[in-house]
Amino acid sequence: MADPSFFDKVYSVVKCIPFGRVTSYGAIANYLGAAGSARMVGWAMNASKKHEVPAHRVVNRNGLLTGKHHFDGTNLMQQLLENEGIEIVDNKIQNFEKHFWDPMKEL
Repeated sequence: MADPSFFDKVYSVVKCIPFGRVTSYGAIANYLGAAGSARMVGWAMNASKKHEVPAHRVVNRNGLLTGKHHFDGTNLMQQLLENEGIEIVDNKIQNFEKHFWDPMKEL
């Protein structure tokens, strides 16, 4: 089982992602000094519903909405991102580099 304090650290980072920006599971793992633990960040996102974090802003390293099936509704993750001005085509963020928020540089 994953360390609950690791999940709390993940949630602290995710809460800092600005409106209209996204980051990746791996970028969060790297920031937390846990390079190679992107999957564990994903597990934290799966368990984040009761923590009120903008989990929709965390995507894979290529800008794909790989966690979308964990959101209620068919396209909720995409709708939330589009409401923030992010264009999605075929489950992929367009202009991903423009929207990418790197916690190593920003925090």
